[in-house]
Amino acid sequence: MKALVLGGGGREHALVRALSLDPGVTDLHCAPGNPGTSEHADNHVINPVDGLAVTELASRIGAELVVIGPEAPLVAGVADALRERGIPVFGPDQQAARLEGSKGFAKEVMEAAGVPTARSRLCRSPSQAAEALDAFGPPYVVKDDGLAAGKGVVVTEDRAEAERHARECGRAVVEEYLDGPEVSLFVISDGIHALPMLPAQDFKRAYDGDRGPNTGGMGAYAPVAWAPEGMVDEVMETVVGPTLTEMARRGIRYQGLLYVGLALTSQGPRVVEFNARFGDPECQVLLDRLATPIGGLLQAADIGGLSSSTKLEWRGGAAVTVVIAAENYPAEPAKGDPVTGIDAASALDGAYVLHAGTAWSGVRDLTSAGGRVLDVVGTGDTLARARERAYQAAELIDLRGSFYRTDIAERAAAGTA
Repeated sequence: MKALVLGGGGREHALVRALSLDPGVTDLHCAPGNPGTSEHADNHVINPVDGLAVTELASRIGAELVVIGPEAPLVAGVADALRERGIPVFGPDQQAARLEGSKGFAKEVMEAAGVPTARSRLCRSPSQAAEALDAFGPPYVVKDDGLAAGKGVVVTEDRAEAERHARECGRAVVEEYLDGPEVSLFVISDGIHALPMLPAQDFKRAYDGDRGPNTGGMGAYAPVAWAPEGMVDEVMETVVGPTLTEMARRGIRYQGLLYVGLALTSQGPRVVEFNARFGDPECQVLLDRLATPIGGLLQAADIGGLSSSTKLEWRGGAAVTVVIAAENYPAEPAKGDPVTGIDAASALDGAYVLHAGTAWSGVRDLTSAGGRVLDVVGTGDTLARARERAYQAAELIDLRGSFYRTDIAERAAAGTA
């Protein structure tokens, strides 16, 4: 199989790495990619949201699978353009991707499907937002209705901050706060059959102790040993099945990855959000644990082959990823600083480094080129060992002004989650 991955971040490096380990994938490409993906794939400099450019590249290289990493190409309809050319693609079409592209649409679908989620209101003006904030009370939860690169959500006790974010959003979803820890469940769907992956947990706040602003994600781990028994089956029955059925009722076949963000509340699992692609950085740890060859699996979501009897195989042990972020992330992250220590970190037993926001400077020198610069992955037979290796490797990275959380998977590894 010849495969093409769209995107250039840490999630895409993880996808490229996983595909490179699949013996069925014989030729691998990435667009635009990054310095890390170039170790496994041929990078191509194109705009991944340009459907024509993507289909022309896929046709030229004879791609038999295109994996769309980020949300923007999905919402732009790149999957539609590929399917129109008969090119298998892992990723929902433009209509289905509205589950992520519009929080309001996602809430509408959930309500129609009877999916358990927070009560909410779609607000189109500051006055509507103020009324909703009054109705739901603190902590205030305000979400940008559109795409915001994982940073469009504000959860705060500060009423002025909540109102300010609602004004900045224009169209905002204001909803009640859900108590309880959050867990991510990824589901591979062909529109009829749905295949759950392992639950994972990520860490959205910038600093230790879940302090600071929301980010795209500062780390993750899998598996989630403390998750309630039967949680996955319950979510598949009460959330995923009804959602796919409601989408089909609207004439929309959901093919690709459905990301279900959950709050495990005192009343049971509640949906926090849907995404239409692999979450980042949960993708990094889940693909590390996945033993099933990924190429044929992702292709089957488009061309058929998934069934109710399809089972995924998982490696034992655990994986932890720690995000190394640039100075001043997530506001205005510093860029262009030298990055060193990656070879030393990757040389550690049970550890490796994925590129999330890097660029070449000169022939072989690396510089930072994004807010989240590197994902350091540690693996081990226990979560505590995986965590130890991830942090040993992270200590070897040198990037001026960079920072990372020191408490990723800490409570889970200690058995106190």
